[in-house]
Amino acid sequence: LCLNVGPRPDGVIPDPAKNLLAGIGQWLAVNGEAIYGTTPWMVYGEGPTQMVKAGYFMEDQEVTYTAKDIRFTAKGDYLYAFTLGCPRDMFTIESLRFLYPSEIKSVQVLGFEAPVKWSMEPEGLKIYPPDLPKGEPAYAFKIVRDHPFRV
Repeated sequence: LCLNVGPRPDGVIPDPAKNLLAGIGQWLAVNGEAIYGTTPWMVYGEGPTQMVKAGYFMEDQEVTYTAKDIRFTAKGDYLYAFTLGCPRDMFTIESLRFLYPSEIKSVQVLGFEAPVKWSMEPEGLKIYPPDLPKGEPAYAFKIVRDHPFRV
């Protein structure tokens, strides 16, 4: 991740940049286990939002992600599924439809104690999220399996 945080000519970092960096730090304090030491999973993501073009320098392309847009990282027996918005309703992770129902041991949201209701269905892993506070850029769902996820 490359952040463009440049100081002013007098060497002072502007307050909006400081606030942005502090927010990233707070988010990583909760969700860091889903970032540090992980690898990309065999599927980068899924969801309804499509990019019009790919590559570098896409500032002119406005994209609004939803809670149904999901990105993945993996580490050992854990798959982390990030929703790119606050999920309010049940959502399905279709990329997991190839698993047997007994392969998933648990699902939790990092940083929240509330239990997560879930079920394995032929369409994929259905997750019924708890009541989550709005405002986070992404929510990390930790999916535990009894053996490592392929990467």
